[in-house]
Amino acid sequence: MKTLVLTLLIGLITLCFMLCLNFPVGAQTNFWNTSNAYLGQKPPSDSPKIFAPGLLADTGIAMDRVAFSADGKEFYYCYALHWFDSKGSKIKYFTYKNGKWNGPTVLNEEFYAPSFSSDDNTLFFIGGGVPGVVWQSQRTRNGWTKPAEYIRRNYGVYDFMTTRSGKMYVGSNGMQGNIKDFSTYNFCEITISRKDTAIKSLEGPLNTAGFDGDFFIAKDESYIIISTKETKDYECELYISFKKPDKTWGTPKSLGPLINNGIAHRWGQYVTPDNKYLFYTQGTNEKDCHIYWVRFDTLFKKLQPSN
Repeated sequence: MKTLVLTLLIGLITLCFMLCLNFPVGAQTNFWNTSNAYLGQKPPSDSPKIFAPGLLADTGIAMDRVAFSADGKEFYYCYALHWFDSKGSKIKYFTYKNGKWNGPTVLNEEFYAPSFSSDDNTLFFIGGGVPGVVWQSQRTRNGWTKPAEYIRRNYGVYDFMTTRSGKMYVGSNGMQGNIKDFSTYNFCEITISRKDTAIKSLEGPLNTAGFDGDFFIAKDESYIIISTKETKDYECELYISFKKPDKTWGTPKSLGPLINNGIAHRWGQYVTPDNKYLFYTQGTNEKDCHIYWVRFDTLFKKLQPSN
């Protein structure tokens, strides 16, 4: 009896101590560090490799931006029948439950470029056959709400992303040129207020004379990965730019020859919430188009400004 009382007392003292130090009681191992993370795929090294070959694509193409939930237990990706055509496209997803990955399940049709809000409770995407619109779905106990309009403008709002500060970024022609003239698109910041929606091009050397629309921006806005050096056929390379102390953007740097390994389309860049891997889509044609992933945290340290 005394032993039982002593055991309970020690347990109670330990629990109180953990609570006082704000330790998460009953915390589980970080899922990102388990073998089940990233759909259970073997992680790549510094050389990019196709992500989950044979698992994502069926009769079409797995491409464009992907999105993981913050805990790593949800994975969203895009499926399409053809390049440059949203007809037949879908956003699909896998969820990790009961010790295994389940899916793929269709989230919606005719949409692409999924992106989480900072709190993971809203999923943004574009498409729907309507230009100039950003769509959203809200998380519920049973899944996600049907797509609803979040922004509707008479100019392009391509590759929409939000950040922790509340700022939002898009590839857009703003008020210049035709919404279908992609050569007029720039990387932009968009601000929504009660009265209006304002848009402006990002300062610094990011924007060029060609199409500037595909990007990934860090949630803390410390860096942006852009598709740049775009040809008239949208072949490009991936570069990274870091925000300087004066809040402008630094000169973009190439992500290197292992990623920029020849003429190809590269877009849908995305860094996982654990900041460890870079995902992107690459292809020279529809048949060889795949979603790739590569170790990013080590490359990031090499490219990061020394100051």
